[in-house]
Amino acid sequence: MSASVPPRQERQLLWLLAAVQFTHLMDFMLVMPLGPELMRVFSMSTARFGTMVSAYTLASAAMGVSGLFWLDRFDRKRALLTLYGVFIVATLACGAAPGPTALLVARMLAGACAGLMGAVVMAIIGDLVPPERRGRAIGTVMSSLGLSAVAGVPLGLGIASQLGWRGPFFVIGALAAVVWLCLLWRMPPVRQHLTAPSAGARRNPLAPLAAPGLALGWLLTFSVVFSSFLLIPYLGAYMVGNLGLRLEDLSWVYLGGGVATLLTARLVGQFADRYGPARVLVALLVGTVVPHLVFTHLSPSVFPVVMAVFMVFMATTSSRAIPTIALVTSRVPPHLRGRYLAVNMAASDAASGLSAWASGLWIATAPHGALVGFGQVGWMAVGVTALALCILWTLGRTVHPVAPNDASFPVHAPQSSPH
Repeated sequence: MSASVPPRQERQLLWLLAAVQFTHLMDFMLVMPLGPELMRVFSMSTARFGTMVSAYTLASAAMGVSGLFWLDRFDRKRALLTLYGVFIVATLACGAAPGPTALLVARMLAGACAGLMGAVVMAIIGDLVPPERRGRAIGTVMSSLGLSAVAGVPLGLGIASQLGWRGPFFVIGALAAVVWLCLLWRMPPVRQHLTAPSAGARRNPLAPLAAPGLALGWLLTFSVVFSSFLLIPYLGAYMVGNLGLRLEDLSWVYLGGGVATLLTARLVGQFADRYGPARVLVALLVGTVVPHLVFTHLSPSVFPVVMAVFMVFMATTSSRAIPTIALVTSRVPPHLRGRYLAVNMAASDAASGLSAWASGLWIATAPHGALVGFGQVGWMAVGVTALALCILWTLGRTVHPVAPNDASFPVHAPQSSPH
């Protein structure tokens, strides 16, 4: 059963949860633009730096699986504060790292906490926000992705230019500490999942796997993320090598993509509340086919054309996660929600890593820097998107366990909204 909070407190809580997501996204995203400086300072090879970046998501995936065994056994506020506190320590340790090994260990610890933090954040939304407002709530929290791209990364790089590469980690750690104190002060306990009628199922950590609809939710998340990350890691190289942009133009292109993501997130959340997340997800999956194919087959173009196509690509692709999370969250009883979303986050991390690896095997780099085979990867992304549509259709026909007063979002029936 969902236990709602007063509207004003709900808004404050959502912005605090968005701040949690913003700080850990900043922590993740900043390492990549800091790469050249880190490789110079620590004399790291490109391969070793790549290992450090991937270690973050791999640690997140591994910890997500571990959450299956314990995440629903505690007050969600206490779980979030504990994970966020360790994340803050790990981020500060990144800034204080004396060498590459210490930095790698700190990155793994930060990644391990970040994945579970995301699962707890979404479980809190599922527990405290009624279904008719849940899509908008998820959109609010996920707007942190666009905000981190629009303001966070440029600001972090500016801090690095003034204080050195350690500066952004210390600033993120300090900002996260302020958010942690606000959570401690303003967030109510979230314990209703501990008294669910079927709480005995918590003793079996594999209980979520018993219902086919829940396993299909993981597969849906995996396929949606997999199709996106077949392309996303290589967009910068593609725009420079194939579309003729200058390297210095990339920051403006990504800024535009971040603005598009920020503006789209809450709108998609509102649509999910009004029409049902399943219908909105169908529209977005179908709607990304054209941007994926157009962008991956674009000929060398002037900057405004590339910017416009990229903004449409990012707005549609990044917003698919909002109705996906709203849909799978609604299908899980509260007493299983934390552990289920932990594994769902692990599925997302695994999909992002495996898809980047798979497309890397297919793509080659020509002597002049162009990517060869990127158009074929675009077709692969469309194929996986079609698979996601098939999974979504199957999911809508599957009986699933939901708690009383926690309505689901079936494919065939839109949700009404009081707004």
